[in-house]
Amino acid sequence: MQVDAEALKKVEEIYSEVGDVVRRRLAEFDLVWERGSEDDLFSEMAFCLLTPQSKAKVCWAAISSLRENGLLFSGTPEQIVEHLRGVRFKIRKSEYVVLAREQFSENGRLAVRERVASLGEPYEAREWLVKNVKGYGYKEASHFLRNIGLGRGLTILDRHILKNLKLLGVIQEVPSSLTRRKYLEIEDRMKTFAESVGIPVEQLDLVLWYKEAGEVFK
Repeated sequence: MQVDAEALKKVEEIYSEVGDVVRRRLAEFDLVWERGSEDDLFSEMAFCLLTPQSKAKVCWAAISSLRENGLLFSGTPEQIVEHLRGVRFKIRKSEYVVLAREQFSENGRLAVRERVASLGEPYEAREWLVKNVKGYGYKEASHFLRNIGLGRGLTILDRHILKNLKLLGVIQEVPSSLTRRKYLEIEDRMKTFAESVGIPVEQLDLVLWYKEAGEVFK
């Protein structure tokens, strides 16, 4: 790959500026798995069901509203949808949230940690989630695993990341759609690039997100 020197310099400058913030954020994600409740884990799962084609902050505000009102863990799709303000395809996504809640419950109680722990290493877990959780593609499954501290080595190829990979010369164009083959191909290219510039790929993800959004969020 022919890396664009000017774009790389900008990324390295940002990494120098926010690298500590990025590492602290990743450590916070680790704590979700180590110390978080079942409610915390499911909140991250539901958040990632909401994010496709919607703004992350809007989606997290919706999750927070649902938790405050007790609906994330017991509400019907009709009740949940009322809190998905600004979330695109909210009717469908409210149904996905309820389906996931049922799928990751046992004897009427959430059992996210036990179920996810049984899925194996991150790549195996991601494959299972993509195949079995309605509403999850590779991006969403990677995002969920990263946000609960189990996504080391996985990439979250959203529009921000793809745009910057093109600017850097890591990919020649932003694909109109991401098949499994294309996702894994770009992921491998991003990992190769990250290794070549000495930035762990999970940190590079947040650095590129910061470059576009101006903050390190979720």
